[in-house]
Amino acid sequence: MDIDREEIAQKSLALHLDNHGKLAISSKVPVKTREDLSTAYTPGVAHVCRYIAEDERRAFSCTLKHNSIAIVTDGTAVLGLGNIGPYAAIPVMEGKAILFKEFAGIDAFPICIKGDHDDLISHIRSIAPVFGGINLEDIAAPHCFEIEEELQDLGIPVMHDDQHGAAIAVMAALLNSCRVTDKKYKELSVVVSGAGAAGYAVCRLLKCIGYEGEECHAVKELTVCDRTGIIYRGRPGLYHNIYKYLLGDETNQDLRKGTLADALIGADVFIGVSSGNLVTREMVRTMNKDPIVLALANPTPEIMPDEAKAGGAAIIGTGRSDYPNQVNNVLVFPGVFRGALDAGATRITEEMKVAAAYAIAEYINDPTPDRILPDPLDRGVAQAVATKVAEMARKCGCVRKI
Repeated sequence: MDIDREEIAQKSLALHLDNHGKLAISSKVPVKTREDLSTAYTPGVAHVCRYIAEDERRAFSCTLKHNSIAIVTDGTAVLGLGNIGPYAAIPVMEGKAILFKEFAGIDAFPICIKGDHDDLISHIRSIAPVFGGINLEDIAAPHCFEIEEELQDLGIPVMHDDQHGAAIAVMAALLNSCRVTDKKYKELSVVVSGAGAAGYAVCRLLKCIGYEGEECHAVKELTVCDRTGIIYRGRPGLYHNIYKYLLGDETNQDLRKGTLADALIGADVFIGVSSGNLVTREMVRTMNKDPIVLALANPTPEIMPDEAKAGGAAIIGTGRSDYPNQVNNVLVFPGVFRGALDAGATRITEEMKVAAAYAIAEYINDPTPDRILPDPLDRGVAQAVATKVAEMARKCGCVRKI
């Protein structure tokens, strides 16, 4: 499918100008009579306020809190546009909100905050009473890691989608790629290009935990590359970034050194969450038999699909909608938050993320080289993910006490 990007850009601008954005609020109840007014607002609503004041948890049962998500950003890492600020981030957050509604029936609101990461943490804590969950979005690393970690005590799910949505989608893609190529997940040698938000989360999910029934497992080998080359324990400069330091400690146990090209020799899988045109067909040829190439940089992948195919790739995925196997977060976040809200989850655990990945993978009965993931527009995916995530939340015991 060919997409005229300039045509899409102009249509998008016209849509936003004509509609003054994409999001609006509608009432669930009528306000047509004096009785309606008295029931929805004063004096009747005072009784509801007193009811909640007796037990704050009651807000989940009689306010919008039970089904609402705050989509929070500071605009420091918006799409591929970088640090464009909170005002320019609004259209993206609006778009995310309508995807929550369309795919999972969740009421989501753009919250674009101006300030440093301490301000962001403070503001999120201040608004948390209104919401059933917090979706962190488009916040630059390493602050995104720090903010998410600081907010895990809110008592509601907090997830940075750029990290974990990407990681879950990648894991689902790998699970089905293994089904197609007859590779064993636990025997995979994986190379990740990119050690930012998405790269860090992908590595943590693939190396630190897996889920197959009751059996935990991880990929066999994981090597991470950044702009400098292969990350390894003791590499100069890692001490300045605690998250790269952790990657150096937890991956590349053979202490390999060199470039991305060196890392790919003999690898089963390439996962790119970095920038375009970093990989050549010759580099793919050095990989193991039937290599899996997930080149997810947007809009230009680390290697274009035709080049990867010429290099012998058996499975090729990108982040783009105009090629097969789009690895898209929309397969993930609606269902993950739907399941978390339905279960009354207080956080989103690693087990819940892995359950989501398996739900996405298992949604396809017979994966093929050109169909390792469901169509991003398939409304059934979110419910399948929600069911598994809710089940795992209850199993883990990370649910609110009634």
